[in-house]
Amino acid sequence: MRRVSQVIVKKRLITVFLVGMVIFGVIIGRLGYVQFVLSDFLIAKAEESWSRDITFEPERGNIVDTNGEVLVGNQSAPTVMVVPRQVKDPETTAKNLAQILEMSVEKAYTHVTKQISIEKIHPEGRKISEDKAEAIQSLGMPGVYIAEDSERYYPHGSFLSHVLGFSGIDNQGLLGLEAYYDDELKGEKGALSFFSDAKGKRMPDMADIYNPPVDGKDLQLTIDYKVQAIIERELDIAQSKYNPDGAVALAVDPDTGKVVAMASRPNFNPANYQEVEPMVYNRNLPVWSTYEPGSTFKIITLAAALEENLVDLHEEHFHDSGAVKVDGATLHCWKRGGHGDQTFLEVVQNSCNPGFVQLGQRLGKDKLFEYIDRFGFGEKTGIDLEGEGKGILFKPENVGPVEQATTAFGQGVSVTPIQQVMAVAAAVNGGYYYEPYIQEAWLDPVTGEAEEKNEPKVKDRVISEETSAQIRKALESVVAKGTGRGAYVEGYRVGGKTGTAQKVGPDGRYMENNHIVSFIGFAPADDPELVVYLAIDNPKDTVQFGGVVAAPIVGNIMEDSLRALEVKPRKDGLEKEYTWPDEPLVEVPNVTGLEKKELNQLLTNLKIEASGKGDKVITQAPEAGVKVPSGSKVRVYMGN
Repeated sequence: MRRVSQVIVKKRLITVFLVGMVIFGVIIGRLGYVQFVLSDFLIAKAEESWSRDITFEPERGNIVDTNGEVLVGNQSAPTVMVVPRQVKDPETTAKNLAQILEMSVEKAYTHVTKQISIEKIHPEGRKISEDKAEAIQSLGMPGVYIAEDSERYYPHGSFLSHVLGFSGIDNQGLLGLEAYYDDELKGEKGALSFFSDAKGKRMPDMADIYNPPVDGKDLQLTIDYKVQAIIERELDIAQSKYNPDGAVALAVDPDTGKVVAMASRPNFNPANYQEVEPMVYNRNLPVWSTYEPGSTFKIITLAAALEENLVDLHEEHFHDSGAVKVDGATLHCWKRGGHGDQTFLEVVQNSCNPGFVQLGQRLGKDKLFEYIDRFGFGEKTGIDLEGEGKGILFKPENVGPVEQATTAFGQGVSVTPIQQVMAVAAAVNGGYYYEPYIQEAWLDPVTGEAEEKNEPKVKDRVISEETSAQIRKALESVVAKGTGRGAYVEGYRVGGKTGTAQKVGPDGRYMENNHIVSFIGFAPADDPELVVYLAIDNPKDTVQFGGVVAAPIVGNIMEDSLRALEVKPRKDGLEKEYTWPDEPLVEVPNVTGLEKKELNQLLTNLKIEASGKGDKVITQAPEAGVKVPSGSKVRVYMGN
């Protein structure tokens, strides 16, 4: 028995030893795993529990025009942060912060005593001035930190405001391009991490860690600052002169789809957007608003009829009696009594409604609406801006003879300005419909080099080059001889079309003496580099016709913009036909080399302003061949 018990004891000792070895091996393995495998992870977790982060906001990317002009930048706007457990004298700290940040002592005290690792003083301590930041730092208050931050800076005020939009206090894009391209503009946050114990005291043996923020990319636009400034100026003048309910202006490059300028009224300053009603900044009218286009839509009917070989502008005639009956309805021309006998080119020049009704009838419902669809109406253009509208077209099953007729001259359908501009651009650029865009490239914020460029996108070929050439010639004659004379620019070939559209009231009926007057123009007429659209909503104290109000404004925009774009003047265009009360311009003769006594005989319709001493004219301004209004001054310098 004793022998057996010794064997049992021996087996038990071996078992205990083996179990102990296994347990010891597990412990050793676990220690090794923790030491060599999990060490980095555990250290990071420990440091994370000890660390406190003071965040550094990245700078949003600048927004610049096509030539690098800064439209939206950044300026320093520091933020106050508090680590409550490090604050040694809460009462004094609260009193100092309250005085500098212009807040109550009670509120400041709540911030500096809050049971939290890091507290941002909001909103009084967010994006403060440099003076306030320096005042806080000079006091050296324990537990109070100044984090670097920035805010948006708009150097040109309300310039391009609806397109640019604005960002919020946390540097997030809220509207316009700021919101549309927020992911690329906002960048990535950085932080200064310091280490503290459970009581919030800094751990002196551990160095601070700084992870710098990554700034957002710079956004380069297709916008040309010079053209945009011209359009902004003209809208301001129109607003002062006519006190309209609203106004829209838009310019594009017809050969690429690039948006060169875009503006609307009323507008706002993005830096102070809180000071205006939301309906002002929420509506980017060139892409959002929809309304009946009026006669500018006749360009589409003309393009369709020419493409289908249904009209000869020069040989065919049309008699306008002032109205036409369609399915029992009487549709009137804008001119009481009508235009009488005219060629179809004159139908275009005179913007004759009955003439375009006949073109619509020749096309038929299906063909007319096929071309309307081809030119992009009823669908979004795809421009890279928020809030784009689609417009409103008749449903095919609801189109009868009257609806077909009114659609042919731009009544009964609703379009957006951007749709209108891109359709006309396609009509005059050789027939190519481009997708409009406003983002040209993404730039490296440090080097300024382009990282990614946008390219023009042709969506469709809508008409032939031959048809497009006929349209350009016809619309050039509208400006030289027809309803668009107000847009004529001496030295440049301008084509275009007027528009006068009635507005629909709350009761669903057309309003009296309340129109949207518009003009869409392009230049040079034989090879367009710019298409400009302008619409004025209910101009006051004037005759509400597109040719009277809108055309002259587009003429001013065209003249100054073409010079700004360095398009050279030419003399091979159509001569303007003047009607009362307009007076023809006077061509300045060449007077260089003439004697003073000969000037009065030659410059009968012009005034002379002479300087210098001598008997003969050495130089003159304006130079010979320039046309100026009668009575203008010609400056001459006399010498020997």
